[in-house]
Amino acid sequence: MQVIDWDLAVATGTRLVRPGPQVSREEARRAVADLRQLSRVAEGHVREFTRIDTETAPVAATVVDRPGWIKANVEGFRVVLEPLTQRMAARKEQTPAIVTAVGSRITGVEVGAVLAFLASRVLGQYELFLPPDPSGRQPAGRLTLVAPNIVHAEQELDVNPRDFRLWVCLHEETHRVQFTGVPWLREYVRSQMTEFLLASDMDLSTLLDRLRSAADAVADAVRGGEGNLIDAIQTPEQKEILDRLTAVMTLVEGHGDYVMDAVGPSVVPTVADIRAKFQHRREGGSRLDRTVRKLLGVDLKMKQYAEGSTFVRTVVEQVGMDDFNKVWTSPETLPTQDEISDPARWIARVVGSKALPGANSTAPAPEKPEEPEEGPAA
Repeated sequence: MQVIDWDLAVATGTRLVRPGPQVSREEARRAVADLRQLSRVAEGHVREFTRIDTETAPVAATVVDRPGWIKANVEGFRVVLEPLTQRMAARKEQTPAIVTAVGSRITGVEVGAVLAFLASRVLGQYELFLPPDPSGRQPAGRLTLVAPNIVHAEQELDVNPRDFRLWVCLHEETHRVQFTGVPWLREYVRSQMTEFLLASDMDLSTLLDRLRSAADAVADAVRGGEGNLIDAIQTPEQKEILDRLTAVMTLVEGHGDYVMDAVGPSVVPTVADIRAKFQHRREGGSRLDRTVRKLLGVDLKMKQYAEGSTFVRTVVEQVGMDDFNKVWTSPETLPTQDEISDPARWIARVVGSKALPGANSTAPAPEKPEEPEEGPAA
C-alpha cells in the first residue's frame, strides 16, 4: 500500500522548484570542488574542537543541486514513513481502494510542493535516513550540501565565498561528527520518530478534529499568529514524543551553531560579518515566505538554533567541554526542553552540583565550635 505517491512528489517538487543562480559552468565546477574539499577541512576542525571521537574515516560531502536535494529527501521520507505504511497496509481492507489511490496522489503533490519551497533555502544537511545499500546494510548517514543555495546565499549576503563555504561546512560537519561519534543517537532519533508516527489516531472523527485544527492553524498564521501545522495535527501522546524530539534536535542544531561560531574566528577570518548578515537573512523574507515558514515549522527550527546554542555555550563556559560531552552518554543524559531553557538544571542533574559556579569555593569552612568540657555533676 502506498500512503504517498513518491514518484509524483519528486516530479512535482522538481517541476515547481526555482532555478538556482546564474553562474558559468566553470564557477559551478569550482564551487562543487571547493565544498567537497572544505567539508574535509571542516571535519578535522570539528573533531578537534568538540573532542567527540568517531571511528569513521573522513569522507567528502555529497554536493547536489536543488532537484537532487528533493530526490534525496524523498528517499529519506520513505525510510522514515515505512512503519506507518506497514501499519496502513495491515488495515487496507478498512479503506476503499479509490480513497487510498486518490489520497496518495494528493499527498504526493503536497509533499512535492513543500520540498520545492525548502529546496531553494536549505544550505546543507546530514541525512540520517537512507535506504539500505545493495548489500543490505543500513548506511550511517550522508552529509549533503546544496551548491546553488550556498552560492546564492554568499552572493546575496556579499560575503567572502571561501569563508562562507567553510563556515557552512563547520555547522553541517558537526552533525556528521555527532551522529557518527555517538553510536546510539541515530537509532534514538529514528525510534522516537517511529513512535510519533504510530501514535497517530486513525478513527474518522479524530481525523476530522485534526483537520479542523489544521485549518485554524493556517488561519492563525496568516493573521500573524503563532499557529503551525505541527502543533495542530498531533495527539496528546504525540505531543509528549515531540517534546523529546524537539529537545534532542534543539541540542544538535544548537551544538552545530555553537561550533561553527566558536571554531570560526580561528579559521574563518570574516566570521563576524558572515554571522551578522546571515542572522538578518534568517529573520527576513516576504510576508508569504514568513507565513509558509511558520506553518511548516521552519521558524521552530530557527528558534532551536538560538536556544540550543545558548544552552551549549552556557554549559561549556561553566563546566568545560569534557563535562558538556556527558550529554552524549545516553538518552537519559540528554537535556529536556525545560533544561535547555535552564542549563543549570541539566548541570546539576547530569554533571553534578560540584560543577555549578560557586560550588568549588576555596573559602575555608567555618570551624566547628568546641563543645564545652563536661564538668562535675552538680
